[in-house]
Parts: sequence; structure tokens; C-alpha cells
Amino acid sequence: MGDVVLAVGNPFGLGQTVTMGIISATGRVALDLKYQDFIQTDAAINPGNSGGALVDTDGRLIGVNTAIYSRSGGNEGIGLAIPTDLAREVMVSLVKDGKVTRGYIGVHIQPLTAALAKQFELKSDKGALVDEVMPTSPAAKAGLQNGDVILQLNGKTIADARRLSLEVAGIAPGEKIPMRIWRDGAARTVDVLVKEMPGEGPLAKNDSSQSDSNDTLNGVAVTDLNAQTRRQYSVPGRIQGAVVTQVEPASAAADAGLKEGDVILEINKHPVRSAEDAVKLTSNVKDKITLLHVWSSSGSHYLVVDEGKAG
Repeated sequence: MGDVVLAVGNPFGLGQTVTMGIISATGRVALDLKYQDFIQTDAAINPGNSGGALVDTDGRLIGVNTAIYSRSGGNEGIGLAIPTDLAREVMVSLVKDGKVTRGYIGVHIQPLTAALAKQFELKSDKGALVDEVMPTSPAAKAGLQNGDVILQLNGKTIADARRLSLEVAGIAPGEKIPMRIWRDGAARTVDVLVKEMPGEGPLAKNDSSQSDSNDTLNGVAVTDLNAQTRRQYSVPGRIQGAVVTQVEPASAAADAGLKEGDVILEINKHPVRSAEDAVKLTSNVKDKITLLHVWSSSGSHYLVVDEGKAG
């Protein structure tokens, strides 16, 4: 905080522009996003600056200009930039895997307030309170319980719920890491095997024109049903399956009537309990015609998806 910075961009399409300010704060949470760790600056940032460089006085890149916090739509002295470390993680993941791979342990967390800390016999409000452990998740297998407070992850102190989300997301799937937790008035350590974030996995290739593909439901992406996705898509607790998060407009699935928010209950009369089930049931199949049993807000129904008629 207080370091002088320069913001480069193309505000309002005027052409390359440089403005100067200082770092007002770090670790900012200002937008409705899952992963946030913004650098805040008062260097003038306006529409058109997004994607531009935020550099220090030695010309070193420290962030990527991303957004502004404003009531007028123009610069009011609160600009936000993604830190270089976070941008680098995304870049490396895209180059290496062709997608952004994030770690996952399967807990729903909430901020630890002073009042909650007192009830859980903690001396400070530093940490992340677990209010739900997903069944069969890495956290559940490690023995985490509702009401645990996560204090450290892989040796790093967890200041709040936001920091835990960022730290877990940055851990490579398959890595086993120690976690320091607070339970029943005492600290203890458990080991958690981090897995890949299960959200929004593609069922098959988006390019349905590839004739050598033996996968079906091309252009469809699904994720597991959990507390968050049930709330997001208003899915009742009795419904089990994989929720659709994306359907390519020119796909055979879209032609058949499959929509975002639908829940796939069965594929070719085989029950679907998770996104992993859906992927397995649509991989390396002989018949390019797929029978789906689907739940939607209007009720359950069957669909026939013919990959030969895509588009």
C-alpha cells in the first residue's frame, strides 16, 4: 500500500494512455465473483482500460486492470486489477491443460465473525468456518465436520473464508496437504487429498463435426448437484442427477430441447448420480442416438438426441 503505480490502457477508445496513482489496498473483494484478490488503485481506470497493464515505477508488471467500482460508470478513484500471481496461475493452466484446473476439497464455508469465534471458543476471528461438508468429498474422507474452523492450509495461515477458497483453488489436484483445524476447543491436524474442481466439465467435444469421435452429447457441459447448484437452478432435494450448465446453440442436444438448468436423470436408461456418471455414459459409445430422461422446472420428460442431425 502506498507504492506508486502506472495504469496502461485504451480508455474510451482514445488510444494508449498512461495514468498514475498509488496502491490503495490489496486483497480486495469488490465484485460478485467466486475468486477475488484484487489490487485496488486510485490511478485513473475507465472503460477501455480492462486488460491493460498495472506496473510499478520500475516497469514491472504487478497486475492486469480489470474493473472499476463506480456509481457513475467512470473513474471515481477505485480501480481494481488482478494480481500477476493469480493471472500467471491461470495462464500456466491454460497452456498446460487447455483449461483452468482448480483444486477442490468439498466444503461450504462462511466468514468467522467475532460472535461466532466466541461461541467456538476461539481467541480470534481468523479462520474459515465450515457450515457444510459435501458427502463423499475429499474433506468428508479426511474427517472434516460441520462446525470445524480451518486455521491453516499447507502451512499457510487462513485469515478468512476468501483466503481459503483462493488457497485451495491454487493447489494441484492429487496433492495431499495438511490442514490445521479447530474443533471442540482444541486444534488438530488432518490430511486432505485435493481433487479437481468437479464443476462444469464437458460431456464431450464441442466440435460435433469430428466424425471419428465416439462420444455423444457434444457441446453439453454438466456439474454435480450440490447445495450451491440446487439453489442456483432451484432443484428440489429429491432430484438426483447431473445439472446442465451449458448447451452449445448449434448442438444436437440443443435441437432436442436440452437447456441450461435441466437435470439429467438417466442416459440410455442408466441412472445418473453425478457429472462423472454422465461423462462415462457418453464416452466411447457405438450408437450416436442418446435417450435422456431429464428433469426441468416444468417436470420430468424424455428427449432423444441424434448427433447425426447436429445444427
